[in-house]
Amino acid sequence: MSESVVLLEIADRIATVTLNDPDRRNPVTGNEMIAGLLDAFDQAQRDPEVSVMILTGADPAFCAGGDVKEMSDPESVFRKDPLAAADSYITGIQRIPLALYNLDIPTIAAVNGPAVGAGCDLTMMCDMRIASEKAKFGEVFLNLGIIPGDAGSWFLLRRLGHQKAAELTFTGRMVGAEEALELGMVLEVVPHGDLMARARERAAVIAAKPPRALRVAKRLMRNAERMDLPDFLNTAAAYQALMHQTKDHHEALAAFLEKRKPAFFGD
Repeated sequence: MSESVVLLEIADRIATVTLNDPDRRNPVTGNEMIAGLLDAFDQAQRDPEVSVMILTGADPAFCAGGDVKEMSDPESVFRKDPLAAADSYITGIQRIPLALYNLDIPTIAAVNGPAVGAGCDLTMMCDMRIASEKAKFGEVFLNLGIIPGDAGSWFLLRRLGHQKAAELTFTGRMVGAEEALELGMVLEVVPHGDLMARARERAAVIAAKPPRALRVAKRLMRNAERMDLPDFLNTAAAYQALMHQTKDHHEALAAFLEKRKPAFFGD
C-alpha cells in the first residue's frame, strides 16, 4: 500500500497501522481513510507473519472522528435522502467495526492524542488501549445532535459496562488520559514520547506466542461474547483438540520439559 492517509508497517510479527492525515487530525470521513483502514486490516489478517496489530494516529491527534464540515455541506449525502444516508453508513464507516471485530489477531490502540466521536469508538473496537498523557477521549455525538452510528455504543457498553458508557454517551464530555485509566478505558498511561515503544513492547510479548494458537484464542474470546455456556464449551473443546495436534504445542511441551526457550513457527 502506497503512503497515503493510512500507513502500514510490518516487522517482527507486528503490524503497525497509522492514521496519517495529521493536518486534519486524522478524520475517518471526508478522505480515503475508511478504504485505507480496511485494506490495512485485510493485509494484516491475511499475512501469516502477523500476530498482533497496533493502531495509532499521526500526531497531534489519534482521530478526530467524522468530518463535521462534510456533515454540514448541503450537498452531502447526510443532508439528503435518509435511505441514502443510512446506506452510506452501512457501506462506509460501519465496515470498520466489522473488520476489526473479525480480525483474528489481537489489536492494541496506541492513543497518541484526542480520540473524538468515531475516533473514540475506534479505540474501543481494539482489544487493548494504551494512552499517551496527551490522549483525550470523547463520545461526543449528542453534542452534534446525532448518535454513534458506527457501533460505538455496542463496543463502549462491553468495554466499560452500562453505567459508565451511559454517562459518557449522554454527557458528551471529554475524558483525559488519567480519568480514562480510572474508568478502565485504557490499560495504562505513559509519557507521550514513550507511547509507541511501550505499545511495541506489549505487542512483542503477544507476538512471541504460538501464532496459530494466538489467533484461535482471539476467535474463542469473540465466541464467548455471543454464545451460551454449553455451546461455548463445545467450541472450546473442538478448538483445543486442534491445538493439541500442532507442532507449536509439541514444541512448547518439549521446551518446558527441557527448560529452554521455545521456537514457534505457526505450525
